[in-house]
Amino acid sequence: MNPRRTLATARRVLAQLRHDPRTLALLLVVPCLLLVLLKYVFDGEPQTFDRIGAPLLGIFPMIVMFLVASVATLRERTTGTLERLLTMPLGRADLLLGYALAFGLVALVQAAAVFGLTIGLLGLHIAGPSWLLFTVALADGLLGTAMGLFLSAFAATEFQAVQFLPAFLLPQLLLCGLFAPRDSMNAVLHAVSDVLPMSYAVDAMNRLTTESGVGGAVLGDLAVVVGCVLLALALGAATLRRRTA
Repeated sequence: MNPRRTLATARRVLAQLRHDPRTLALLLVVPCLLLVLLKYVFDGEPQTFDRIGAPLLGIFPMIVMFLVASVATLRERTTGTLERLLTMPLGRADLLLGYALAFGLVALVQAAAVFGLTIGLLGLHIAGPSWLLFTVALADGLLGTAMGLFLSAFAATEFQAVQFLPAFLLPQLLLCGLFAPRDSMNAVLHAVSDVLPMSYAVDAMNRLTTESGVGGAVLGDLAVVVGCVLLALALGAATLRRRTA
């Protein structure tokens, strides 16, 4: 791995995003609008917003980053850009880490925007420290990016990449504990939810809404999310293809 090549890849991706206002709007504006909509849906039930607002603070950016990262990476392959890049002295790890770094910076800005909006203007009440909530939200965005980079290797078209969203993320959304406590699920579903990364993202957010201080359980959940990010990036580098079949 060459840091200079990785940074060059990240700069190229960021330059492309800067000239794509629609994608930037999807990344930065849409999660904020969804949280505003959620606030007014539960305008008469502030306790409900406090209960589900924090988990969705992480889930919305995760879904958006997954979609954009998977489609952007696949577009590089279908247009032949990826094949040309890999003929140069550029390793797969350099390329994927460059993408991860670029989208990670976007995820940082995204997390700051949704965090400031939700805690500030929308008045979300949490018991835990705000900085830890922001850290978990950022980790969730990075998780969406890493999963998108990994799964893009298994799609042949952008339409197929989009199909991974309902196929891969929606089951996690149903089993993560947002709609029903995971402890109340039957044994099979509970076991499945235990291996899904979104479950730990939601568990961390739920704990931060009810528990003060920096608990070991929250840090454990955060460690699992970060571990899943690193695993997805490693698998993405191993499965990265130059072009579609």
